[in-house]
Amino acid sequence: MNERALNKIKHTEDQFIERTAENMAAFGVSGTVGRVLGIIYLNKEPLTLDELSHATGMSKTRMSQVVREMLDLNIAEKVFEKGARRDKYNVEQDHYQTFISLFSANWSKIVSRNKITEKKIRRELLEALEEEGLTEEIEARLNLLLTETKRWLEYYHWMDSLIEFFESEEIFKHVPKPQSDKD
Repeated sequence: MNERALNKIKHTEDQFIERTAENMAAFGVSGTVGRVLGIIYLNKEPLTLDELSHATGMSKTRMSQVVREMLDLNIAEKVFEKGARRDKYNVEQDHYQTFISLFSANWSKIVSRNKITEKKIRRELLEALEEEGLTEEIEARLNLLLTETKRWLEYYHWMDSLIEFFESEEIFKHVPKPQSDKD
């Protein structure tokens, strides 16, 4: 009887870890990060790189890279444990906060990169407009592209506001968490 229940628990935990890994793809994050996130989440306690390596079958070097990526995404944190000789890592237990961290990290990178590109393109277009002897058609096309870069920059500023809306948790005033998930 116990063995059957233990097998069901193991199967369910494996399913949870795989669903977490698949969900990470929606954020542009590797399944490996998702698996590690799921493993730490289910453990409910911080784990060392050795423990994570053992749980995943990955090398400690690869696990270090995965944990570093998780730290960069703000979905894991290094935890100090008195008396522990090795670093331990934990993850946010609040799924909503994990979503916000992943959403913000991914979109912030995209927005930042695109703002830089759009500003560079805008400068180049303005320089092109200053050239002498442009035909009306070329001038019209350059102006059209300038208008588009302005629209893109406005969009990126809007995305910054959306990211702030999530990070400030203002979102929960408009789309509340279910009662069972509130602190």
